[in-house]
Amino acid sequence: MKNKIITRVKKCFLLLGLLAATSSAYGACVDNVVLVHGNTGSPSDWANTYDLLKTKGYTDSEIYRPSWGSSSASSNDHSGSEEIPVKNAINNAISSSCTGKIDVIGHSMGVTLAAQQIIKLGKSSKVDAFVGVAGAYRGLWTCGTYPWNVYTSTCGSNGLSVSSPFLDWLYGKTIANRVYSIKSWSDQIVCGSGVCTVGGVHSSQIKNENASYTYVLGHFGLQTYTASKQYDLIK
Repeated sequence: MKNKIITRVKKCFLLLGLLAATSSAYGACVDNVVLVHGNTGSPSDWANTYDLLKTKGYTDSEIYRPSWGSSSASSNDHSGSEEIPVKNAINNAISSSCTGKIDVIGHSMGVTLAAQQIIKLGKSSKVDAFVGVAGAYRGLWTCGTYPWNVYTSTCGSNGLSVSSPFLDWLYGKTIANRVYSIKSWSDQIVCGSGVCTVGGVHSSQIKNENASYTYVLGHFGLQTYTASKQYDLIK
């Protein structure tokens, strides 16, 4: 009789342990994630990344996908209405994060826009990992060199012309505890002029980054098909 009671007690403890482990697996505290799309993009551009995060246990309330900018690519820059949705997403993600920190992944112009907002908000200490995918952190030769041959807002003083006042301000500033870039030498946008480098460095690379990863993919393929790497980098 005594042995049966001991066996039952052991089974109860085993069951409680399994329940606790299951609860922990599905209720683990993780950094909220902010996904910032590129120029004329949309939150749905992150479908692969979003779906992967959901399979890893993230909930909708832990994933922020701000929608910013107009449908006119040449009129979007890093000043004014473009800033507000990204700023709000970063603030809200931080305020509701169970860890007190967030991870940020940006694509294309969303890389520089997200970095700008982190700096302007003074929240770099709240960002654990920042992943820049196909960004133009050092500028686009197709935009010219500031202030020459700059015809649109996207390429203007608050845009992506090489050595624009905006990019010069952004360069080298701290944006996160860990910083990574994902790039390609066949990127149709970043390498649109036929040259991917600025000052001998790939334009998608971020000053003082921890690492950079190269794929044989196009500008939009980098966002879509590197979801696993993006996740690995924010873990």
